[in-house]
This record gives sequence, C-alpha cells and structure tokens, in this order.
Amino acid sequence: MAASTSHASWFPAEGSGKKDAELTLTLLAIIMIMALPLVWYKRSIPTSKNGAPPLPPGPYGLPLLGYLPFLGPNMHLELHKLVHRYGPIFMFYLGSNLHIVVNSAELAKVITGDQDESFANRAPHIAGLATSYDASDIAFADNNANRRKLRKVLVHEVLSSVNLEASHAYRRREVRKTIKNVHDVIGTEVDINEITFSTVLGILTSIVWAKSMVKGAKYRNLVVEMRRFVSGVVEIAGELNMSDFFPILARFDLQGVERRMKKQMKLFDQIFESSVEDRINSKSAIKEGTSVKQEEGRKDFLEILLELQEQNNETSITITQMKALVVDVFLGGTDATSAMIEWTMTEILRNREVMKKVQDELTEIVGLNNIVEESHLPKLKYLDAVFKETFRLHPPLPFLLPRAPNKTCTVGGYTVPKGSTIFLNVWAIQRDPQYWENPSEFDPERFLNYKGSEKWDYAGTNSKFFPLGSGRRRCPGVSLGEKMMMHILASLLHSFDWRLPMGQNLDLSDKFGIALKKRKPLIAIPSPRLTDVSLYS
Repeated sequence: MAASTSHASWFPAEGSGKKDAELTLTLLAIIMIMALPLVWYKRSIPTSKNGAPPLPPGPYGLPLLGYLPFLGPNMHLELHKLVHRYGPIFMFYLGSNLHIVVNSAELAKVITGDQDESFANRAPHIAGLATSYDASDIAFADNNANRRKLRKVLVHEVLSSVNLEASHAYRRREVRKTIKNVHDVIGTEVDINEITFSTVLGILTSIVWAKSMVKGAKYRNLVVEMRRFVSGVVEIAGELNMSDFFPILARFDLQGVERRMKKQMKLFDQIFESSVEDRINSKSAIKEGTSVKQEEGRKDFLEILLELQEQNNETSITITQMKALVVDVFLGGTDATSAMIEWTMTEILRNREVMKKVQDELTEIVGLNNIVEESHLPKLKYLDAVFKETFRLHPPLPFLLPRAPNKTCTVGGYTVPKGSTIFLNVWAIQRDPQYWENPSEFDPERFLNYKGSEKWDYAGTNSKFFPLGSGRRRCPGVSLGEKMMMHILASLLHSFDWRLPMGQNLDLSDKFGIALKKRKPLIAIPSPRLTDVSLYS
C-alpha cells in the first residue's frame, strides 16, 4: 500500500543496537580523519552560474560529511526544525550528495504537477537497488518504458476494480481468520501490529500464490517463508549505510548492508523460482493428461506473470521483472499497511469519543448480529475520516520516496540541479498551520465538515494532503491498501471492545524506518462485542 515501496531508510531506528551505533561512529571518525588535511570550514551555499537563480538556502555542514553529523535517527523531526528557519525549500549535503527539501503545498504541486515529468526519476540507494534487482521494479526504476509497462501490469492485472472484486474472498478469509485468532485469546494482551502484519501478509500471499497454496505440504509454509523474507529486509533497511552518502566507500560495503540484503534476496529467489518450477511442471502434466483437470477459479498473480513472460511482444516481461514486481507488492503492502492500522488504532484508543463514534457507526451499518463485509466499507464515512486524519498526522513515508530531476530545473525561484535528491516533506506539509486549523490535534471531523471544493482522498490530487504520493510516482496500490486497512480495522473494532493493559499509557513517539512506525508496539486487550458467539468462528 505504501506510498510506493520504500525499501530502505538511511538512519537507524532508535534502540537498533549498540554495535550499530559504534560502527557508525567509527566510520564517521575515519572520514573525519581523512578530512583533517582540509581546512575546517562551514560549507557555504554556492550560487548558480551564468545568471541562473541561486541554489536554495540551507544549513552549514562539515567538510566531506555535510550535515550528516547533525541529523538524529528521527530525520523527519530534525528537518522540521529547519523548515522554521529556511522556509518552503532548503538544501543540505549528506556526505557528497546534495539534498533539496520541499516543504510547501505550492512547491510540491510544482514538483508533482507542473514539472512532474522532469522530477519523475528516483534517487535509489544501495539497499533499494538490491531489493529491486537493480531498479527493475516500479518503485526504484526511472520513469522509462519498462517501468510504465510493469505499472500497467500491476494496475490492470491485480488492482483493477474487476480483479479487486475477484480477490475479495482472499481478504475475507484472512480477516475472518484473524478475528477467530483474537477471540481465541480474549482477555489477554494482543500486539496490534503483529496481528495486522500477519493478516496483510496472508492476503498478499493468497493474491500472488493462491493456486500453489492449495497443493499440499510443500506450500503450507509459504506465508512463514515470506514473513521471514519481509522481516529480514525491513530490519536491514532500517540501518544507516554510509556507502549511500560516500560513493567512494560503496565498493567496500563496510557495514555489509549490500551483502546481507542480497542474502535476503536469495531467500526470495528460492521461494519464487521453486513456485515457478512447480507451476510449469503442473502445466506440463495437465497437457500430458496426467492431471485430472486444471484448478478452477480466477488466475493468481503468478499465473498472470508467467503468461506475460511467454508472450513474444511488447507486453512480455522477464523473470527478473516478475520477481521485482512481486517484491514490490510485498514490501510496499505489508509494513506500511500494518503500521497505519496500528497508528489508527492508537489514535482511536487515545480518543474515546472517536472510538464511540466509530463503533456506533459500525453498529448502525453492520449490526451486532453480523460481521463486517467489504460491501459495508463505502458506507463507513466516519471511519474513513479517522483513517485520513491518521494519514495526515502519521504519513507512512514522511518524505515519500526521494525523486531526482533528469535536468536542472527552477523551483520557487531557486535552481534545483540535475541528479540532486528531492525530499517532498509530506510530514511538514500535512502539519502546516497555513493549511490546517489546529494541525497538531487529532480531529477526523475536518474531513467530514470541509466546505471547500477540494478533494480529500489518497489519489494525490490535493497538494495539501498526499500521504501516498502524487503525480507519476504516486502509489499504485492505493485501492488494495485502502480495502485491506478498512476491512481489518473495521472488523477488529466491530467484533471487540479494546482497552489498554492495567497501568499502561499510550505512547505516541515514532521511529524513522521503512515506514514511520510507533516506537513502542501498541498492546491492547480485547473483549467480545458481538451478540452471537458463532460469528467468531
């Protein structure tokens, strides 16, 4: 679901380990020693040549290191401080790389609208390149013909209205399984992120490998294997990688980020290639008459990809592109989606009046003698507003995925050089008092009572609210992600009442990583809410 698939973060999550911190400090010390022969100075902001507009203003940095030593693990908070000093657009160096941060809705619209084509390329980092098979996917590929072809495949074959409806049974089955599992541990502590992550992972595995999953013991552990893969990638992606900032060090892979990420990708290769081999063998067996009949039902995503691979025309895709596309689905859909459900549940538990309104709406629309179905979701207007307000305050990717202009441009009266890294500071824009009344308050009513003509959705058409991206690089999985989030949380809130463990307070602090997550997991205790106990089976 994520605003595209953010496979990597540049700063280690708080508490990521003393060993990682010591390694980072050692590397910084080495680089500083290398810089000693130079004159210690503050990096002054250069001006453009030939009468062109100047580069944006920004903070001073150190030789070679730039502003890197001054950024803590929560980068979104650090950069927000700079917004107050430098305004709607500023620049700084991380190592040798120039970064430009856009912090206003007006300038964001220039990037994602007026000059969208010029800013449609990515600025990939080493971990992202490893997980995307060297930018062979949708998330990290430049805006070229191959990326557009892959996006079309994903949107038409998985995310179209027809195919979303066809995969409804997978989502329903996994949500019902989760409700039963929660009911089995009623009255005990439940990790909200854990159960939602497992639910989303089960849904996506079904969409990709539905037919493989019914063939017996060989595939019964497919979800377990994919969980191991996704969790491993998320852990590695949360580490600071000095090679991203100092290309001269990249060949040495001093922290082993590239090596460990490629090891994770080998795990996925084994899963994927084994399932492809089995599917091809099954197809051959059917042709030879050794199988009674081909499995009935809709095609799963793997079958669609294999058919596209066989086509010898402009729609044909390679095995590498197939793998990259499936990785995008999992990395873009699991961590960010489960994080957003957890954040929404946190805000609901923190605002008891909001919880009452959500549950009253569920009682009216669904009824306490019934379970939540996807047909109910469009009618849950208040819950939809609660989700939107959560996305406003806690966007899963505070800067989206970085962009890189394919030519030197002018934005806001400043020069933006070709190849620089562009951060669209969604986190700051969606908390800007210029656009939002009482921006720090959690108020879902603002999305229900708005009197203007602007649209408030996840399509990225409103430059004041685009948590999942905008323009050519907006998240293609919005429709599926929205269905999963609404169905899972609506079911949890309709089926159960929730309270915090005795003596515990809600913690709203976050940590910067593959998605903007809660620093401390949300633990809550459920109690039954439905009148018919058979609805929990």
